Formats: sequence, structure tokens, C-alpha cells
Amino acid sequence: MSDLTQFLRRDLPASIVVFLIAIPLSLGIAAASGAPLLAGLVAAVVGGIVAGALGGAPLQVSGPAAGLTVIVAGTVADFGFAGTAAIVAVAGLVQIALGVSRLGRAALALSPAVVHGMLAGIGLVIALSQVHVMLGGAPQSSAWRNMLDLPGQIAGHHSVTTLLGLGTVAILIFWPRLVKASLLPAALVAVVSMTALATAIGADVTRVQLPDEPLAELIRPTWPDAPMREITVAVLTIAIVASVESLLSAVAVDKLHDGPRANLNRELIGQGAANTVSGMLGGLPVTGVIVRSSTNVAAGARTRGSAILHGVWIAAFVLLFAGLMETIPMGVLAAVLIVVGLRLISLAQIRTYTRHRELPTYVVTAAGVVLTDLLTGVALGMITAAIMILWRLTRSEIRLVEQAPGDWLVTISGTLSFVESARLSKELGNLPPGAHVEVELHLDYLDHGAFETIKDWKSGYERTGGSVRIREVHDSWFHQATAGRLGDGKRTPRLIGSWSRWQNMDQQARGAMEAGIAEFERSVAPLVRPELADLARDGQRPQQLFITCADSRLVPNMITASGPGDLFCVRNIGNIVPPYGAGDTSVGAAIEYAVDVLGIDRITVCGHSGCGAVRALMNDAAGSTGSSLGPSLTGWLAQSGVRFGDLGDEERCCTDNVYQQLINLRTYPTVRAAEAAGRLRLSGMFFDLTEARMYAVDPIRGEAHPISAKSAV
Repeated sequence: MSDLTQFLRRDLPASIVVFLIAIPLSLGIAAASGAPLLAGLVAAVVGGIVAGALGGAPLQVSGPAAGLTVIVAGTVADFGFAGTAAIVAVAGLVQIALGVSRLGRAALALSPAVVHGMLAGIGLVIALSQVHVMLGGAPQSSAWRNMLDLPGQIAGHHSVTTLLGLGTVAILIFWPRLVKASLLPAALVAVVSMTALATAIGADVTRVQLPDEPLAELIRPTWPDAPMREITVAVLTIAIVASVESLLSAVAVDKLHDGPRANLNRELIGQGAANTVSGMLGGLPVTGVIVRSSTNVAAGARTRGSAILHGVWIAAFVLLFAGLMETIPMGVLAAVLIVVGLRLISLAQIRTYTRHRELPTYVVTAAGVVLTDLLTGVALGMITAAIMILWRLTRSEIRLVEQAPGDWLVTISGTLSFVESARLSKELGNLPPGAHVEVELHLDYLDHGAFETIKDWKSGYERTGGSVRIREVHDSWFHQATAGRLGDGKRTPRLIGSWSRWQNMDQQARGAMEAGIAEFERSVAPLVRPELADLARDGQRPQQLFITCADSRLVPNMITASGPGDLFCVRNIGNIVPPYGAGDTSVGAAIEYAVDVLGIDRITVCGHSGCGAVRALMNDAAGSTGSSLGPSLTGWLAQSGVRFGDLGDEERCCTDNVYQQLINLRTYPTVRAAEAAGRLRLSGMFFDLTEARMYAVDPIRGEAHPISAKSAV
């Protein structure tokens, strides 16, 4: 597909969808910030064109963001809007300096729980203020006052503004569930339909007001008449929060597409340039916005052309159709902001932080933002995160289980330091004397004080007639300390070794498979259980179909560093894909299920070195006689269709086989249709067992090239 064709088919329609969403959001955010409505539109135009052209995240869409509403409102109250515009312009220069200094990733060092807690708090502040506007009143000066006054506002008499607002909320909630048309976003439908209703009934409500000559009435930035310390705090606050929000959004957008990854330092420079221009033109601060960006990706955008063009559409609309925007009731925009604000409080994130025991950080940050101010809330969140880290670093989990009369298992996991010595001694002291005790250590760290505690207890317990066996999983802190070299040694992780290597671990009381299962349930199951529970509840959503050989030396999830739910695997002798319509249909069934039902976007055929199936095919091609292969295996291999270029090069024959199976894949109608629609891509790989290195198979020549730069060294 040519660049022009891709632009017309993908980026142009996507830009229109994003433009339709950006108009109501930009107006609403400006209103909630206490800024001129034109400032929100200026920021949307500049964010689209400047950040879109210069940023490092091609599919990210920038503009005024709800996450900065509280900060901007406070800045406007302190310095006036002309002063705020100057502060925004300087904040952009700070962002450029951060990007030039290559500190893009440093901004991501802030705990995600703090960032999302901050956004949740901001969302609640926005909702609490805008609900007063939707109910026909006026917001108070703080979230706390808004909460106190809300019951009276709800009980009071309301005008048609409230009905228009409630109708807007209803459309925003139910429209996406009822209609899947991407060209009709819920925000646009809600604003247009409620505006039309207000006009039809002649409602006497407050509406949007824009300058008659937008270009002539742009607000010029003016340096604030305030102490430099206060100005510096405002500049750094906007620069840091805008940077973090933009970079988090860029990272999130990367997960939504298969295109080029974001260059975070360049993205900072682009965002800084956009903020400087926006401030100079009298606009709001600009950030990357996940709502508009995810919509951009979902609408089919492939390049930065979509983000840039959406800014052009907004500029044209403001200059040519400002009168239409002035028919929009302010209560409708308030309702849009209420829904946007509440959606910043993500239940999925709350569940995630609960599972990872970071909910206190999230809650403290959100509550701090609501009850105090943004900087205090973030500071409280960071302090909470630091306390949680220190608490985790000094805590371990100790469990005592009686497996049989006189037979005890003690499991100690986490970090074991001298701080835990007293609790450890107390727990071990609860064991009855004279028993057989197996101590299983799952440790990230063991210091000398805790080591001495275990060692002294072991010696004392064995003197009273008991027996103690120390067993370590994943690392060998205790045994290294016993040998006098704590922290020096290395060992193969238990789950990488084969069964035969680890049979003696359980004193050969069980078979190799049973020992492996017991090891999984003991050491791995607790780690993967939450992920597997989610997959069991939500169903599988694999990213790709992985067709590879049944060879026992090849472990797909290990060589791709993937986990449960990532790969939909098909394994057979020789990683063969019989052509469509051949006798065997099992592989074809898997292909159709993966593409048509699971909606995977990639099929990979992976061969490997030393493949017995390829050797059998090579012998057959060389005219060898006396083959001992059975009829079923002979018939199966005959479906490969492979033609070897050089029978003297076994590795090349293995890649020839992978190349041929890619050709066979394209004989399937479902594969051809999905590939033609741009929903599916095919790739070939070759794994060298000796080198433990993966190669990509060239789809044109069939040659193998190292996948990673490190592999090529």
C-alpha cells in the first residue's frame, strides 16, 4: 500500500473521528479550568499540529487534558489567564530541556500508583465542581466545599439545564454500548443532540461564548506580577505533571498498535514545543491524551498525519463555524466533564493495585488531591509509596504446615533481614520438639543476621532430637552463607532445568513428572494464580498463533519470554502447515479458529536446528533408501511441500522448511483475507538450540538473520 493510499484510507478518516471528539472535550476542559473557551481550542489546534509533527509518539494525540484542569484552575486564580499563558510557555521550555537532556524515561520513575491516584483525585475534583454547573449552580472554591454544598444543590430547584445535563450523561454511558460506529463518538452525539434539543424548545440556558474574531482576540501572555518562587513552583508543576501524563500516555498507546515505538525524549521535546507555542498564543497547557490517542489507534491511524490533520480540522472549524459552537449549552459541557472526570477513576486500576498491595498509595494520593491540593496529594502519595517499599523490604511471609504427624513444612518467602529475626525466632519456636522439619526458602535476599537466626535455631532444634532440612528454591542464599560467600554464587533456576536434572531433589520418592508438578504447585502457582484466574474468568486473548515443532528441546514460552494467554500454540512433527485442502485438517482448524474466532494479528512458524523431521525430508530428497519411518509419519512429512536449495547445509534446509510453511499458510482463504485487510501478518523464525538464539527467516529469500542486536554480536 502506497503512502498516499494509506493516508487516504487510514489517517484521514481517523483524523475526522478524533476531531469530532476533541471539540467538546476542549471546550469543557477550558470551562472547568476557569479559562477562556478559546484557550481550549487553541491548545487542541497546537497540540495536534505541533506535538503531532515534532513528538516521538506518532499515534499519540495531544491537546488540553482533564488531568491538568485542577492545576490550571489554581494557576488562573493566582496569576490571571494572561499570566498563566506565560507560565505555560516557560513550562514548555522546561520540557524541551528535559527532552534534550535525555531525561524522558526518568519522568516515568514516579510510581504508577501515585500517578493514577493523582488522576483519580483530579477526576473527582472535576466531577464535584461540574455537577454544580450541571445542576444550575456555581462551583465552590474547593472540592471539600463542593462536597458540603452538594446535598443542598441537589435538593434545590433546577432548570432545564439539569435535564439537558442528565440527557448528556445518559448518552455518554449508553451510546457506546448500543452503537459501534467509530465515526459517531458518544461525546459528539451527546453534545449535538442536547444542543439541538435546547434549540428546538427555546431553552433559556447559558451557552458557549466565543470571540467574533478569534485571531484578533487571542490573549497575549503577560509575565505575572508575583514572587519568583511562586512562579517557579507553577512552572515546574505544569511541566512535570504534563510530562509524566504525556509519557505515560505514550507508553500506553504503544501497547495498542504494532507500529514504531515511542521515542520518549523526542516526545518530551515535541510536547514542550507545543506548550511554548500554546502559551504564546494564549492557549491551555498541552499533554498527550490517552482518550483521544486510543480513539486514533482504534479508528485505524497509521502515521502522525492523523494527529496533525485533526488539529487542522479544529482550526478550520473555529474560524468558519464558531457560530455553531455558541449554541452549545454550558450545562451540556459540564455533563461531559463529569463523565470524563469519573472515568479517570478506573476500577480496573483499583483492582490491579489491590492485587499488588499498592492500594494505600493510590488511595492516599487521590484523597490528598481532593482534600488538600495537587502537590500535597502527590507528596503524600510518594511518602506512602516509600513507606510501603520499606515495609516490603523488611517483611517476609512465614508459614508452618503440618504435612503428616511429626512432619512439618516451613515456607519462608520474600526478603529476610535482621529486622525479622524476632518474629522468625517466635514462629520457629512454635514447632513441636523432635519433629522432622523441612524449611523451604523462597528468598529475594538474606542478610547475615537472619542467616544466624536460622542457623542457631537449626543447631538447637537438632540437639533436642529433631531433624531439619534446608531447601532453597530459585536461589541459594543460605547455602552460600554456610560456605562463607553470601551473595556470590550462581545456580540454575529450578524451572529451567530438565526433570532428569532435578529428580534427586525429592530423594527420588516420586517420578520426574510428579516432582515437577509438586515444584510448580509449591513455588510457581502462587505467583501465576492471579493471572490464570483472570484468564479463566475473561477467556483467552492470545496475541498470535505460534506453529512450531513437537521436539521436546523446544519450549515456546521460554524462548519467547511469554506467559499464560500470550501464545496460541500448534505443535507437530516438523512445524508443518499442510496446504489448504490437504488430507489433514487439524492444523487448518487451528488456523481458522485463531484468525476468525480469537482474532490474532500474527502467525509465526518457528523451526529449529537439528530437526529430525527436516533430516528425514533431506534424506528422502537425497534419494536415501531403507527408511524406517512408518506410513503415518511418511504421509505427514509428504505434506510439507518443501524444496531444499542445498542439501549439504542442514541449517539452511531448516529455514527452507519454515519458508515453505509460510507459503502453505497463504493457501488458506481466511489467512489471505485477513492479510489483505491488514489484520494479519506472517513471520518465520528459526531457533538455534546450541546457541540458544532466535533468528528471523526472510520471507523473500528464506535466509535467517538474528532478531535482536544483542544476538548479532
